Amino acid sequence: MGGAELDGARPDSEVAPDVASLLPMLRRIVFSRVRDEAAAEDLVQETLVKVLAAANRIEPGMLEPYAITTARHVIASTWRSQDMQRRNQHRVVEMGSVEAPDERLLKEEERAAVSAALEHLSEREQQTLLAHEVSGQDTKSLATELNTSAGAVAAQLNRTRARLRVEYLLALDDTEPPTDRCRAVLYALSGGDRRRQREVDAARHVLECELCAKLSQPLLERRPQGDNEVTIRIQHDADVVRARKSARELASKLDFSRTDLTLIATAVSEIARNIVRFAGIGQVYIELVDQPRPGIRIVARDTGPGIPDIDQALADGYSTYNGLGLGLPGARRLMDEFTLTSEINIGTTVTMTKWRTEG
Repeated sequence: MGGAELDGARPDSEVAPDVASLLPMLRRIVFSRVRDEAAAEDLVQETLVKVLAAANRIEPGMLEPYAITTARHVIASTWRSQDMQRRNQHRVVEMGSVEAPDERLLKEEERAAVSAALEHLSEREQQTLLAHEVSGQDTKSLATELNTSAGAVAAQLNRTRARLRVEYLLALDDTEPPTDRCRAVLYALSGGDRRRQREVDAARHVLECELCAKLSQPLLERRPQGDNEVTIRIQHDADVVRARKSARELASKLDFSRTDLTLIATAVSEIARNIVRFAGIGQVYIELVDQPRPGIRIVARDTGPGIPDIDQALADGYSTYNGLGLGLPGARRLMDEFTLTSEINIGTTVTMTKWRTEG
């Protein structure tokens, strides 16, 4: 890590409000020149990152002209990049379409995977699942046959489907989990059982186990998350963009101000970018909360090298790389609550919350 704390830096409490007050002006500048709303919001956030990174090094009276100049430079840089892409578009070689795999072979593989997955279910589970899914028998009549309640049957069916999805993916991949813990984690993810996920520490295991990381994606896609939560695996720059946009979309459900939406998205972007830059792989979990009041909470985890000196890493003006990114100190300034835990060679967890301002 490099960088050092700057002498004479303005207090965190002064910087964020100053920069936040510039957002309406920045939006006017960018939106007057960029028609696409999503692209314009990205440019506003990019400008905000640069302004916040420099805010502690310039006089308060210089903040507005610096922000205006920065916004114009960001827009011009984007235009130059787009123009270069257009001028070199003819150089792209169009490759012929790849021949599709044999359809019959794929179907045989899928049937074999389903059969192998069913073998991991008990006879009772198989019979109940087939009666419900194939024969169309309802849970009430099944409950009568099994001498239990309809709710218990529904719960059993959910667990069975969750296990079946996991075993199907394992069979399709023609692999066995490398550890005894893998199936417990995958079952909990597939079934959406949060309590069980916490018990088996699924979040950390998925970051450490390559197979479970790969299988967790289709499992989570098959099991839609609640409308008020989203999990994004962070590994590439494109994932940073996904995390930022997801945070903005969720926060907009709580009627956050446009300024707060930009601050939230920027903080998430910086935390996710840190994962890509320093840890290589991690995840960002975003959820809406209503206690003690409406807000949005972000939990970012990685299994990177860890942070040897947390106080230094959070010191205003400290930079872990040569660039204009805000990093941890900047993200902390933008949110209402911010905690960080880290262990060397184990990883880092950042939890931050933004509360909606009432009135």
